[in-house]
Amino acid sequence: MDKKSTVFTATHGVMTTEVGVISGALELVTECNDDGVLTLAITYAGAAEWYTLPGEEYRLYDVRDHEVVHEMLVRVLERP
Repeated sequence: MDKKSTVFTATHGVMTTEVGVISGALELVTECNDDGVLTLAITYAGAAEWYTLPGEEYRLYDVRDHEVVHEMLVRVLERP
């Protein structure tokens, strides 16, 4: 299981399944298992409660793409 974590600032917010939109200093964690299934979780930086991003099962064709997809998600979520 490969895990990536990045703290970033979301000025316009990020939609979550549990509580709707959250914004500010956030942390995104993505995990990818050996079958390419991605788990996406987000929280306020330093908080204990994690939220999921909306959508169905996320899967990578090639698990080597995990780092690129993680960085791409961060860049999209933090853009103004």
